Amino acid sequence: MSDLDTLWQPLDIGTTRVKNRVMTSAHSLAYGENHILSDRHIAYYRERARGGVALLISEQHAAHELSRGSFYNCLTAWEERCIPQMEKLAEAVHEHGCRYFVELFHTGVQDKGAMFSPWHELWGASRVPSIIHNEIPHVMGQREIRSIIDGYVQSARNVKASGLDGVEIHAAHSYGVAQFLSPFYNRRTDAYGGSVRKRCRLAIEVADAVRDKVGDFTMGIRLSFDEFDGDAGITGEMSEEILDVLAETGHFDFFDISGGNYRNLHMAIATMAVEDGFMIPFAERAKAVVGDRAKVFIVGRIRHIEMAAQVVANGWADMVCMTRAHITDPEVVNKAREGRTHETHVCVGANECILRNFQQRDIHCMVNPVTGREQEWGGPLETVPAGSRRKVVVVGGGPAGMKAAGVAGRRGHHTVLLERSDELGGHVNLIKHLPTRTAWQDAIDNLRTEMTTGRVDVRTGVTATREILDAEKPDVVVCASGSTWDRTGFSVARPDRDTMPGVDQDAVMDVATAITRSVDDPTALGSRVLIVDDTGEYLPLGLAELLAMNGAQVEVVSPRATVGEQVAGALEHGFLFPRLDTLGITRTANAFVERIDGDEVEIYSVWGGWRRVEPVDSVVLSLLRTPDDSLYKEIEGVYDTAYLIGDALAPRRTIIALYEGERTGREI
Repeated sequence: MSDLDTLWQPLDIGTTRVKNRVMTSAHSLAYGENHILSDRHIAYYRERARGGVALLISEQHAAHELSRGSFYNCLTAWEERCIPQMEKLAEAVHEHGCRYFVELFHTGVQDKGAMFSPWHELWGASRVPSIIHNEIPHVMGQREIRSIIDGYVQSARNVKASGLDGVEIHAAHSYGVAQFLSPFYNRRTDAYGGSVRKRCRLAIEVADAVRDKVGDFTMGIRLSFDEFDGDAGITGEMSEEILDVLAETGHFDFFDISGGNYRNLHMAIATMAVEDGFMIPFAERAKAVVGDRAKVFIVGRIRHIEMAAQVVANGWADMVCMTRAHITDPEVVNKAREGRTHETHVCVGANECILRNFQQRDIHCMVNPVTGREQEWGGPLETVPAGSRRKVVVVGGGPAGMKAAGVAGRRGHHTVLLERSDELGGHVNLIKHLPTRTAWQDAIDNLRTEMTTGRVDVRTGVTATREILDAEKPDVVVCASGSTWDRTGFSVARPDRDTMPGVDQDAVMDVATAITRSVDDPTALGSRVLIVDDTGEYLPLGLAELLAMNGAQVEVVSPRATVGEQVAGALEHGFLFPRLDTLGITRTANAFVERIDGDEVEIYSVWGGWRRVEPVDSVVLSLLRTPDDSLYKEIEGVYDTAYLIGDALAPRRTIIALYEGERTGREI
């Protein structure tokens, strides 16, 4: 028996048999059309089912007419018009022996009542608003509770009628049912509040009604084992009592264990700042309570199939959720079963998927550009006939160039990649050296793996020139030569000037130079450092942390409303900002630099009013980037086909560079 064989054992979950122990938990894709599952959804799930996963759980579906909010593209399950698309979905996943549960929820206070028509009041367990939406709710009475229960019944009935396999009641992350379970949201003094058993009453009444009206159908519940709010919220000890109360009803076929709430979403969908499998102890405790009364599922940054096998082998959980792992690579299971684990692309935990989610946009993956584009690019990559294979030379070994080379090589083209440095990875090589950022090496390794599979001829330490390209006799040239950080100090925050006075001094440098120096010698920038950031990204803040960890006094100034706004969107703020505050790093938003004069810098409020002069040893500029497109301009029109992609085309986010690499590799 191999180390992974424990994962390939089938399991009965209520009336549903799954073929192995690997699954994906509910995750919002935002592909809906008029609040109904779209064909794009079906293509996404079909790809994961084809890849071997045993069980998929849908994104949240409204179980009530007043629960379509929270996300603009939230799906409905309570309306019968959802059934035809669910039927198509059932056919798509069942073709590959995969099972599918629909997650049912009502939003409670995690919503805005004016998001959709008809506008309505929010319904809450108590008069406690969402920390994000901040809308005071109407406290639910018996009429509203009955209406919610009826909605769950109708929704479960619709799911069963569609031929899908089961439902999950969403009682985690401080949504509706979870608000009744949590002492923070539930301040009631009636039959639904007070003791743990009373706070479980709504969940039990929903389950009672579904069992009574829908019959024998797989049903489970998702719980936050710990809300990470101390005694103010649900604790592990409290969850053990909740699990026992719910399990003794006999209504729940499984308990899907997660953690966190809207105050701590960074724990619910943790980044690379957290160790892999950090919620596994929750599963172990849950299983000890539940025993054989129900199955236990577990989530929590489980990125590698070997960790999933360890969980099942030790009896800590019955099913293991590898959700973002499957967003990244739909074939995690098939590759493992076929002895190709080394080909698996690994989730980095950059949370670009979540950043897009909270921007109310459709979900894509930084590592896997096919995610969300399965209708166009799904299925095995098409290779080119032998007679149509071309000589492709890619200039640049950053994300865009490596992706383009890997895809072109896998399609059968004879591909050469030229990289001027001795190391592949481009700008990713900067961030991976910063505290807690080592998982970025996985992004580089993923791309290297793809190039190895595509038999790409990789040559590092080679600066591409027109003469070198001519010697290669390429049919296609792809210029992915990257970008450089601007040193002029120009910023759209100061439209009245083209530069920043004083930037030509030796102690002023761009962020890439600063990181390179600081990695070699963390004290190289001196004891007083000012970082001027207009990107909102992690890089300058990670540099600030590195410097402060080695004794420097650091201030980060930004003209934006928030320092690190992209960091917050990707849920890094809950980990990074406390570390920065502990280190005494000053974050000053709505501010910019007037001038740099020797060892002094004048900083001012962009709204007028205050100005101050600070002593500094170094000033770091994290502002704009300039494309390195000189080679492309030299060869444009010389070769039959030439592409300009990634930062060399226009400096943007890594997710876009990888997309352009994928698209180019497929076009050649």
